[in-house]
Amino acid sequence: MSTPRPANHLKDEKSPYLLQHARNPVDWYPWGEEAFEKSRREDKPVFLSIGYSTCHWCHVMERESFEDDSVAALLNEHFVPVKVDREERPDVDRVYMSASQALGTGGGWPLNVFLTPDLRPFFGGTYFPPRSMHGRIGMLDLLPRVAGAWREERDALVDQGQRVIAALAAFARRDDLDAAAPAPEAGRLIDACYRGLERVADPEHGGFGGAPKFPQPSNLAFLFHAHATDASRFPHALELALAQLDAMRASGIHDQLGGGFHRYATDARWLVPHFEKMLYDQAQIAWAYLEGYQLTGREAYADAARGIFRYVTRDLTTAGGGLDSAEDADSEGEEGRFYVWTPASLAAALDADTAALAAYRWGVTEHGNFEHGTTILTDAHTVEETAARVGRPVTEVREALERARDALLEARSRRPRPHRDDKVLAAWNGLMISAFARGARALGDPNLRERAEHAATFVWTRLWDDERGELARRWRDGERSGRGQLADYAFLAHGFLDLYRATLHRDWLERAIAITEAQEARFHDAAQGGWFESPPDDPHLPLRMKDDHDGAEISGSSIAASNLLTLGDLLDRHEWRERARRATSVYAARLEKQPLAMPMMLVALSRAARPPRHVVIAGRPDDPAAREMIRAFDARHAPDDLLLLVDPDRVPDRPGIERLAPFAAGLGMKDGRAAAYVCVDYACTLPVTSADEFRARLDAPAMSHPGESR
Repeated sequence: MSTPRPANHLKDEKSPYLLQHARNPVDWYPWGEEAFEKSRREDKPVFLSIGYSTCHWCHVMERESFEDDSVAALLNEHFVPVKVDREERPDVDRVYMSASQALGTGGGWPLNVFLTPDLRPFFGGTYFPPRSMHGRIGMLDLLPRVAGAWREERDALVDQGQRVIAALAAFARRDDLDAAAPAPEAGRLIDACYRGLERVADPEHGGFGGAPKFPQPSNLAFLFHAHATDASRFPHALELALAQLDAMRASGIHDQLGGGFHRYATDARWLVPHFEKMLYDQAQIAWAYLEGYQLTGREAYADAARGIFRYVTRDLTTAGGGLDSAEDADSEGEEGRFYVWTPASLAAALDADTAALAAYRWGVTEHGNFEHGTTILTDAHTVEETAARVGRPVTEVREALERARDALLEARSRRPRPHRDDKVLAAWNGLMISAFARGARALGDPNLRERAEHAATFVWTRLWDDERGELARRWRDGERSGRGQLADYAFLAHGFLDLYRATLHRDWLERAIAITEAQEARFHDAAQGGWFESPPDDPHLPLRMKDDHDGAEISGSSIAASNLLTLGDLLDRHEWRERARRATSVYAARLEKQPLAMPMMLVALSRAARPPRHVVIAGRPDDPAAREMIRAFDARHAPDDLLLLVDPDRVPDRPGIERLAPFAAGLGMKDGRAAAYVCVDYACTLPVTSADEFRARLDAPAMSHPGESR
């Protein structure tokens, strides 16, 4: 039995990623003053390595380079090695990822950057093998060269690091922004984004662009919003969004047995996934399928959303109700091994007839469609096609396939599982709380509402410091850690707003307000508008940047703008509405040049150009008539509308919702019956008391077109 290596300075950390490196021969330090003081004292550059625990190439580089004694000896002698979990410190990651791209050395994870002792970057890259190969420099060649350059060309390296940080600081300040310029014209930017998505749409395989294909639900949310606001102006918006939903649902990126979606497809056909499963993907993709279901009524979309909810509940839920971050792509040293099948493995789990059904249904063949003759399951043939092939009734075949799915899932559960990153992040939990809450409303499923409440209670009680009015980023193994980032505040407030919509319990609305007030105090840029990504007064962060991209994870800035519009309109807080509108000016230059960069910011811009619409139901929460009207509202695709419930039986010493939303104060029941009002720009219609009248009122044109002024 081999003796375990001695632990390095990461041994007491809680981050799963840092703990994966705690017994490397590299003498890693966590990000912090101990490492930086050593760098200054010993006059050595910092070797900063950033990744996350479910990152495939991070595992490869650890196994090949950071476990190599020769590489470790060079790192330990000439540098101060520092490890950062990008999921715990997205602000550190953003600064040095941007720096690496500015240096022309690319971007991706693992990210490896060399820093001066005052943390200015002068060289970097992504994956470095231990030895040079195939035109890629290896660590054993790179490290001596960098160490030599530090000794002999230090002034040039220091100057380069200073110039990179100065350039990033100028971009963060947006020195190109004309504060006196008028706000961007909403309609023109929205049209440009729509036309851009039309241009890059893949008509054959669905989605946008070629390989690799990321889900990017922000594109879908933009298209659904465009369709809902003016279907004639954006005639293909719904078609483009549904084409991607259809392609993803049938593809290898969709876990056909266990539900949920892998991170992205490596090919244009959505067939071969990168097998990671991220919590933020599950949440945002669930949003998209729920919107698709509300707009079309197609049960296939509801089923895809339900599969996501089952997966997260079963495999990403921690004790107490919090939600874990991710599952790895690798198991037993191979990417995807946990998920793939062969005819033999089907036969081992099912009887012969059922195995044949399953093979045809999910495309399992002798040759396979993946490595080593294995098959990634896809929706290869419909249930109806499978029934026709064997000449059996569709109902009978559907039931047999459901039993087969359960049996295969049970058999798969006995395989060695991929690593699960079990840290609970405020931001990603906020997104998933939102998804559960939206699912509860769209699918009429109270279990999803309870699931959202459990997760929300977990995060609120463990990560919110009520005395300081401050949110921490991460909970793991009994420890709260890390100052909350913009995304933590914005995403959690967003989740609580959606949970209020699902429960109509005022506590969640008040908590969303408290989080937003704390967010504005910490992140709002009073000088130029918009929001910084990182909290103030971090002595080790060279600068505070602004998130300006809706990528795999939606920008915190886009969600912050959406939240401020919702709360500003609801609470009649003019300053919050204006901050949201002004934020669009901060990103105007980027949106002019790259309208596809921030689709969700454009959704906020569209909303800001229209008068607010609120729906008020005056009635007792347990009144069947009031409940029917609430269900009628929840079934609609109306993501911008907010429903308020005015309860005549509220506790006297606890004022009702009208204390927060004064415009609702005069709206009451009619002749003792529950009554509904639709209010546009705080002017409310006459009340209606039947669900049918209420549905007609909801369907009446009430939205002005994007681009019109308020």
